[in-house]
Amino acid sequence: MDGVSIDALKSTEGAIERVLGEIAEALRGRRYQPQAIRRVYIPKANGGQRPLGIQTVCDRIVQMAVLLVVEPIFEADFEETSYGFRPRCSARNALEAIRAGLKSGRRQVVDADLKACFDLIDHEKLLKCVEKRIADRSVIGLIRQWLGVEVIERDRDGKENRSRQRQGTPQGGVISPLLANIYLHWLDRSFRSKTGPGKWADAKIVRYADDFVILMRRHPEKVMEWLSQLLEGRMGLVINQQKTTIRNVQLGGESLDFLGYTFAWEGWSRKWGKCPWLSMKPSRKAQERFRSQMRELTQSRYRALPIAVLVERVNAYLRGWRQYFGQGHRGTVFNNMNSFVYGRMLRQMKGRSQRHLRPSADLTYYRFIYERLGVVRL
Repeated sequence: MDGVSIDALKSTEGAIERVLGEIAEALRGRRYQPQAIRRVYIPKANGGQRPLGIQTVCDRIVQMAVLLVVEPIFEADFEETSYGFRPRCSARNALEAIRAGLKSGRRQVVDADLKACFDLIDHEKLLKCVEKRIADRSVIGLIRQWLGVEVIERDRDGKENRSRQRQGTPQGGVISPLLANIYLHWLDRSFRSKTGPGKWADAKIVRYADDFVILMRRHPEKVMEWLSQLLEGRMGLVINQQKTTIRNVQLGGESLDFLGYTFAWEGWSRKWGKCPWLSMKPSRKAQERFRSQMRELTQSRYRALPIAVLVERVNAYLRGWRQYFGQGHRGTVFNNMNSFVYGRMLRQMKGRSQRHLRPSADLTYYRFIYERLGVVRL
């Protein structure tokens, strides 16, 4: 909102030290006031839009300073079943926990979906959760200011609309993921309490931020009822009933999609023959998004782009996809994706007029694309 970027501070001699000094003095003198955030909307995979709050550099610095101090305090309390936006935790850990739970016989699964979780968190309830571990009123005051900061967004006509946050944590804020985990720790703690389904249903919960599944051997309907009473009755969140389902992940039964992967029991293995085994591979939606992104990166309008630049863009996406989806049984999916990439690059090259993009007689297009141009193979 103030028109100052990180690059602008770096390019000005002494600007970083000056800004840090001003922030420190404002905090010591209790004069610090967060500036308004600019709200923009980014597309979601399901076709909707996600609100994103862009903070000023100074506010991000202060939030990071607070995060570095308070995060270890709450990390000491967080459950091992929470994996999102935590140090030394990742989506890979969550996926391994689901695989272990299904293999242990917990094949009745509540696949839960919360509607706009970050936008519906109750400020007062959240602050009470924070106050259980933080007694410093200055820190509590800073968090309260960030929660109620002014939000500015432009409509289609370019007119600015200003509003104050009444609930929710601004997505895009440095400290927002921690605040969301603090609030949802209420769910984790209640789940494993004496009256929670972790005891009476022998269930396991795997949570990644506001996405979570519950795996159990019995009582899925009872677990759903407990979940609704806690989340909607006490925490003020909303369960998306259309997307929240009970799945029977058995041989010949249903599959489970979580964090871009599909879990399903298969009845045939080349190695073991007729022996049930649990497959874990990139989901159909993840594969569709891959193809859509590759079509975007290799559109015909990029034929004027230098081939080295185009290949680097494609490789950056391929490396990221390979790193995330490199778990489980990905061989067949990777081969299919490689064939798709080859087809797109072949079409891109044949649509260009440069002779140097034609392989010699002793070199196939396949080798030319992967060996000469250096396109990454999954």
